[in-house]
Amino acid sequence: MKRLIDGFEHFRQQVFPLQRELFKKLASGQSPGTMFITCADSRVMPELMFNAQPGELFVYRNIGNIVPPYAQHVSGVVAAIEYAVRVLQVRHIVICGHSDCGAMKALRKPELVRSMPSVAAWLKHADVARYVVEQNHAELSDEQCLQCLTRENVVGQLEHLRTLPVVAAALASGSLSIHGWVYDIALAELQAFDAQRGRFVEIRAGHDQLPEATPHLRFAAAVASAA
Repeated sequence: MKRLIDGFEHFRQQVFPLQRELFKKLASGQSPGTMFITCADSRVMPELMFNAQPGELFVYRNIGNIVPPYAQHVSGVVAAIEYAVRVLQVRHIVICGHSDCGAMKALRKPELVRSMPSVAAWLKHADVARYVVEQNHAELSDEQCLQCLTRENVVGQLEHLRTLPVVAAALASGSLSIHGWVYDIALAELQAFDAQRGRFVEIRAGHDQLPEATPHLRFAAAVASAA
Protein backbone atom coordinates (compact mmCIF):
# COMPACT_ATOMS: atom_id res chain seq x y z
CA MET A 1 0.00 0.00 0.00
CA LYS A 2 2.84 2.39 0.73
CA ARG A 3 4.10 1.91 -2.84
CA LEU A 4 0.67 2.88 -4.20
CA ILE A 5 0.34 5.91 -1.95
CA ASP A 6 3.83 7.11 -2.82
CA GLY A 7 3.03 6.58 -6.49
CA PHE A 8 -0.12 8.68 -6.23
CA GLU A 9 1.81 11.43 -4.50
CA HIS A 10 4.29 11.44 -7.40
CA PHE A 11 1.36 11.67 -9.82
CA ARG A 12 -0.23 14.51 -7.85
CA GLN A 13 2.98 16.51 -7.52
CA GLN A 14 4.79 15.77 -10.79
CA VAL A 15 2.30 14.58 -13.44
CA PHE A 16 -1.00 16.29 -12.66
CA PRO A 17 0.31 19.88 -12.70
CA LEU A 18 1.63 19.42 -16.25
CA GLN A 19 -1.80 18.30 -17.49
CA ARG A 20 -4.04 20.33 -15.24
CA GLU A 21 -6.17 21.67 -18.10
CA LEU A 22 -6.69 18.19 -19.55
CA PHE A 23 -7.88 16.82 -16.22
CA LYS A 24 -10.12 19.86 -15.74
CA LYS A 25 -11.77 19.07 -19.07
CA LEU A 26 -12.06 15.36 -18.27
CA ALA A 27 -13.68 16.11 -14.92
CA SER A 28 -16.94 16.87 -16.74
CA GLY A 29 -17.00 13.97 -19.19
CA GLN A 30 -15.17 11.53 -21.46
CA SER A 31 -15.17 10.83 -25.18
CA PRO A 32 -12.75 7.97 -25.90
CA GLY A 33 -12.54 6.80 -29.49
CA THR A 34 -11.61 3.19 -28.68
CA MET A 35 -12.80 0.53 -26.27
CA PHE A 36 -9.94 -1.80 -25.37
CA ILE A 37 -10.88 -5.23 -23.96
CA THR A 38 -7.91 -7.11 -22.59
CA CYS A 39 -6.76 -9.52 -19.91
CA ALA A 40 -6.56 -8.63 -16.23
CA ASP A 41 -2.90 -9.73 -16.30
CA SER A 42 -0.79 -7.10 -14.52
CA ARG A 43 1.84 -7.19 -17.29
CA VAL A 44 -0.59 -5.80 -19.87
CA MET A 45 -0.86 -2.02 -19.50
CA PRO A 46 -2.80 -0.52 -22.43
CA GLU A 47 -2.24 3.16 -21.60
CA LEU A 48 1.50 2.60 -21.26
CA MET A 49 1.75 0.35 -24.33
CA PHE A 50 0.00 2.81 -26.62
CA ASN A 51 1.26 6.03 -25.05
CA ALA A 52 -2.38 6.97 -24.51
CA GLN A 53 -3.45 10.11 -22.70
CA PRO A 54 -6.21 10.11 -20.06
CA GLY A 55 -9.59 9.90 -21.75
CA GLU A 56 -8.38 8.24 -24.96
CA LEU A 57 -9.03 4.57 -24.12
CA PHE A 58 -12.10 3.00 -22.51
CA VAL A 59 -10.46 -0.08 -20.98
CA TYR A 60 -12.21 -3.22 -19.75
CA ARG A 61 -10.18 -6.07 -18.27
CA ASN A 62 -11.06 -9.59 -17.24
CA ILE A 63 -9.48 -13.04 -17.09
CA GLY A 64 -8.78 -14.16 -20.65
CA ASN A 65 -10.08 -11.01 -22.43
CA ILE A 66 -13.44 -12.74 -22.78
CA VAL A 67 -16.71 -11.43 -24.21
CA PRO A 68 -19.57 -13.84 -23.43
CA PRO A 69 -22.02 -14.32 -26.31
CA TYR A 70 -25.27 -12.39 -26.09
CA ALA A 71 -27.84 -13.85 -23.71
CA GLN A 72 -30.64 -12.66 -21.48
CA HIS A 73 -28.45 -12.47 -18.38
CA VAL A 74 -26.25 -9.40 -17.96
CA SER A 75 -22.47 -9.59 -17.54
CA GLY A 76 -20.19 -6.72 -16.68
CA VAL A 77 -18.30 -6.81 -19.95
CA VAL A 78 -21.46 -6.86 -22.07
CA ALA A 79 -22.89 -3.94 -20.10
CA ALA A 80 -19.65 -2.01 -20.58
CA ILE A 81 -19.70 -2.66 -24.34
CA GLU A 82 -23.29 -1.49 -24.62
CA TYR A 83 -22.43 1.71 -22.75
CA ALA A 84 -19.31 2.28 -24.85
CA VAL A 85 -21.17 1.93 -28.15
CA ARG A 86 -24.46 3.64 -27.29
CA VAL A 87 -23.35 6.41 -24.93
CA LEU A 88 -19.66 7.01 -25.60
CA GLN A 89 -20.08 6.18 -29.30
CA VAL A 90 -16.64 4.61 -29.60
CA ARG A 91 -15.54 4.02 -33.19
CA HIS A 92 -13.37 0.99 -32.49
CA ILE A 93 -13.43 -2.03 -30.18
CA VAL A 94 -10.19 -4.00 -29.75
CA ILE A 95 -10.02 -7.43 -28.14
CA CYS A 96 -6.40 -8.01 -27.17
CA GLY A 97 -4.87 -11.27 -25.94
CA HIS A 98 -1.27 -11.65 -24.82
CA SER A 99 1.62 -14.10 -24.57
CA ASP A 100 2.06 -16.37 -21.54
CA CYS A 101 -1.62 -16.02 -20.64
CA GLY A 102 -2.57 -17.96 -17.51
CA ALA A 103 -6.17 -18.24 -18.67
CA MET A 104 -5.08 -19.95 -21.87
CA LYS A 105 -2.84 -22.31 -19.89
CA ALA A 106 -5.86 -23.26 -17.79
CA LEU A 107 -7.96 -23.66 -20.90
CA ARG A 108 -5.57 -26.34 -22.09
CA LYS A 109 -5.15 -27.91 -18.65
CA PRO A 110 -8.44 -27.55 -16.72
CA GLU A 111 -6.90 -29.21 -13.65
CA LEU A 112 -5.09 -25.91 -13.00
CA VAL A 113 -8.40 -24.29 -11.99
CA ARG A 114 -10.10 -27.29 -10.41
CA SER A 115 -10.06 -25.54 -7.02
CA MET A 116 -11.48 -22.32 -8.55
CA PRO A 117 -14.99 -23.14 -9.80
CA SER A 118 -15.81 -19.54 -10.72
CA VAL A 119 -12.71 -19.25 -12.91
CA ALA A 120 -13.43 -22.63 -14.50
CA ALA A 121 -17.00 -21.58 -15.30
CA TRP A 122 -15.83 -18.26 -16.76
CA LEU A 123 -13.34 -20.01 -19.05
CA LYS A 124 -16.19 -22.00 -20.62
CA HIS A 125 -16.72 -18.86 -22.72
CA ALA A 126 -13.32 -19.58 -24.32
CA ASP A 127 -13.91 -23.28 -24.88
CA VAL A 128 -14.26 -22.83 -28.64
CA ALA A 129 -10.54 -21.99 -28.83
CA ARG A 130 -9.59 -25.18 -27.03
CA TYR A 131 -11.79 -27.27 -29.32
CA VAL A 132 -10.43 -25.68 -32.51
CA VAL A 133 -6.83 -26.27 -31.44
CA GLU A 134 -7.48 -29.84 -30.30
CA GLN A 135 -9.18 -30.74 -33.57
CA ASN A 136 -6.74 -29.04 -35.92
CA HIS A 137 -3.36 -28.66 -34.23
CA ALA A 138 -2.73 -31.75 -32.10
CA GLU A 139 0.88 -31.91 -33.28
CA LEU A 140 1.96 -28.59 -31.74
CA SER A 141 4.46 -28.28 -28.90
CA ASP A 142 3.30 -26.84 -25.56
CA GLU A 143 4.58 -23.36 -26.42
CA GLN A 144 3.09 -23.41 -29.93
CA CYS A 145 -0.19 -24.70 -28.54
CA LEU A 146 -0.37 -21.80 -26.07
CA GLN A 147 0.28 -19.30 -28.86
CA CYS A 148 -2.37 -20.90 -31.03
CA LEU A 149 -4.90 -20.96 -28.19
CA THR A 150 -4.29 -17.27 -27.52
CA ARG A 151 -4.98 -16.38 -31.16
CA GLU A 152 -7.98 -18.68 -31.52
CA ASN A 153 -9.45 -17.23 -28.34
CA VAL A 154 -9.23 -13.70 -29.74
CA VAL A 155 -11.02 -14.84 -32.91
CA GLY A 156 -13.64 -16.65 -30.83
CA GLN A 157 -14.30 -13.59 -28.68
CA LEU A 158 -14.69 -11.46 -31.83
CA GLU A 159 -17.42 -13.89 -32.91
CA HIS A 160 -19.11 -13.48 -29.53
CA LEU A 161 -18.79 -9.71 -29.81
CA ARG A 162 -20.74 -9.75 -33.07
CA THR A 163 -23.70 -11.43 -31.33
CA LEU A 164 -24.36 -8.35 -29.21
CA PRO A 165 -27.26 -6.43 -30.83
CA VAL A 166 -25.71 -3.03 -30.13
CA VAL A 167 -22.47 -4.11 -31.84
CA ALA A 168 -24.24 -5.76 -34.78
CA ALA A 169 -26.26 -2.58 -35.41
CA ALA A 170 -23.19 -0.33 -35.25
CA LEU A 171 -21.22 -2.63 -37.56
CA ALA A 172 -24.06 -2.63 -40.07
CA SER A 173 -24.25 1.17 -40.07
CA GLY A 174 -20.48 1.49 -40.50
CA SER A 175 -20.07 3.50 -37.29
CA LEU A 176 -17.99 0.81 -35.57
CA SER A 177 -15.02 -1.38 -36.45
CA ILE A 178 -13.79 -4.30 -34.35
CA HIS A 179 -10.23 -5.62 -34.13
CA GLY A 180 -8.48 -8.66 -32.69
CA TRP A 181 -4.92 -8.20 -31.47
CA VAL A 182 -2.28 -10.27 -29.66
CA TYR A 183 0.52 -8.64 -27.66
CA ASP A 184 3.87 -10.37 -27.08
CA ILE A 185 5.20 -9.26 -23.69
CA ALA A 186 8.83 -10.33 -24.14
CA LEU A 187 9.26 -8.94 -27.67
CA ALA A 188 6.97 -5.89 -27.50
CA GLU A 189 5.33 -7.05 -30.71
CA LEU A 190 1.70 -6.64 -31.72
CA GLN A 191 -0.26 -8.71 -34.22
CA ALA A 192 -3.73 -8.11 -35.63
CA PHE A 193 -6.22 -10.58 -37.05
CA ASP A 194 -6.70 -10.00 -40.77
CA ALA A 195 -10.07 -11.48 -41.74
CA GLN A 196 -9.33 -11.10 -45.43
CA ARG A 197 -6.35 -13.44 -45.16
CA GLY A 198 -7.60 -15.47 -42.21
CA ARG A 199 -4.46 -15.01 -40.13
CA PHE A 200 -2.66 -12.66 -37.76
CA VAL A 201 -0.24 -10.11 -39.21
CA GLU A 202 2.29 -7.91 -37.43
CA ILE A 203 1.38 -4.28 -36.78
CA ARG A 204 4.14 -1.75 -37.30
CA ALA A 205 4.31 2.03 -37.16
CA GLY A 206 3.55 3.67 -40.48
CA HIS A 207 0.72 1.33 -41.49
CA ASP A 208 -1.91 3.55 -43.07
CA GLN A 209 -4.73 1.11 -42.42
CA LEU A 210 -5.05 -1.68 -39.86
CA PRO A 211 -6.61 -5.03 -40.81
CA GLU A 212 -10.29 -5.27 -39.91
CA ALA A 213 -11.92 -8.29 -38.36
CA THR A 214 -15.31 -7.94 -40.07
CA PRO A 215 -15.02 -7.13 -43.79
CA HIS A 216 -17.90 -9.47 -44.61
CA LEU A 217 -20.20 -7.54 -42.29
CA ARG A 218 -19.38 -4.27 -44.03
CA PHE A 219 -20.08 -5.98 -47.38
CA ALA A 220 -23.43 -7.25 -46.09
CA ALA A 221 -24.33 -3.75 -44.92
CA ALA A 222 -23.41 -2.30 -48.32
CA VAL A 223 -25.58 -4.84 -50.11
CA ALA A 224 -28.49 -4.11 -47.79
CA SER A 225 -28.21 -0.36 -48.30
CA ALA A 226 -27.99 -0.79 -52.08
CA ALA A 227 -31.17 -2.86 -52.04
